[in-house]
Amino acid sequence: VLNINVGGKMFQIAYKVAAQYPITRLGKLALYTDPMKKLQLCDDYSVQENEYFFDRDPSIFHYIFQFYHSGVLWVMDEMCPSNFVEEIEYWGIHLKYSQRCCRILFEEKQDELNEYLKIQKELEAELEPLGSVEQFEGKFLGRFRKMIWNLIENPYSSVPAKIIAVMSSIFVLISIVGMTLSTVEEMKHKTGKMCIEQLEVVCAIFFTSEYLMRLIASSSFKKFLRAAFNAVDLVAILPFYIQILFENLDEGEMLYHEELHKVENVSKLGKVLKLIKLMRIFRILKLARHSTGLRAFGFTIRQCYQQVCCLLLFIAMGVFTFSALMHSVEHDVPGTNFTSIPYAWWWAAVSLSTVGYGDSVPDTVLGRVVAFGCISFGIILNGMPISILYNKFSDYYAKLKAHENET
Repeated sequence: VLNINVGGKMFQIAYKVAAQYPITRLGKLALYTDPMKKLQLCDDYSVQENEYFFDRDPSIFHYIFQFYHSGVLWVMDEMCPSNFVEEIEYWGIHLKYSQRCCRILFEEKQDELNEYLKIQKELEAELEPLGSVEQFEGKFLGRFRKMIWNLIENPYSSVPAKIIAVMSSIFVLISIVGMTLSTVEEMKHKTGKMCIEQLEVVCAIFFTSEYLMRLIASSSFKKFLRAAFNAVDLVAILPFYIQILFENLDEGEMLYHEELHKVENVSKLGKVLKLIKLMRIFRILKLARHSTGLRAFGFTIRQCYQQVCCLLLFIAMGVFTFSALMHSVEHDVPGTNFTSIPYAWWWAAVSLSTVGYGDSVPDTVLGRVVAFGCISFGIILNGMPISILYNKFSDYYAKLKAHENET
């Protein structure tokens, strides 16, 4: 017999039993005749006891030992998948020797663990801008840049940093309120328009100075430019300067060109200018920088993009299916709104979302039956992803909050 000492626990296996599996470590130990090759397979050898020592986990080797006697590798639920795979790879035993039921459950658990580790890694990368200690040593004005970085980027580093974070959020809200008031008819007179423009200038100066301070203080310009939040900051700033550029172009066109085609160009320029002004609404995304809930929500959407895409696919399938059914049963009704399938898309989308504006309604009995099926399908469809998204959101939010508390 082979005398095996695994982590201080003794096992005995017959040579002929171990030799049945020649590609395994113990099978090679039973078949090899060269003592030097045998010593390479174990960690130590006792000549007096004729005992081979292995510095491995004896609790897992118990299942390896049972495998040599029964030919079946049993897998228990309480085992760590990574540790178990590492151990069986060391002993040269493949997972295919396990029963199919055990293998399926083990692979599912292993996939869950890999997914958990992947999410943990991505979550750490998400938390890195808030919690990591930037390496400023050896760089130009390293200590000063580190102080500015903590002041602007990490609101938990000091009281002034927290004040700046609050001021940034207040300026975002003021800017959004100013953009909203600029569309009110009473605020379009000269005095109101001038006040809103001055408010916009103040907000733009604050956002620009904040972005430039963050850019100058960054330890790595490449990482800074690739960061999502910094891209949001840039999008929040650019519309103001693009608006100034387009307004100057607009004035130049009106002063020096009076032809019809030039006036048309000015009209097109005005539409582009309105679109650029509307881009200022993206400034509200700046609130996500210091909002744990918004960061957790964005991270949840990124992690659940497959489920979200699947939901959108189901919605598209429902819209096409029920709009075609509704058109087929309602197109002959006088005065109907379902004159074609594209016209029925809006009704199907509104019904699937269970909103039901009532602007388009079926008149026939069959049409109402189709509408009932569409609404029922929408209720079931909307209820499917809620538990998945909420559970993941609450989990990510708790982890982000715990990290902030540790910081």
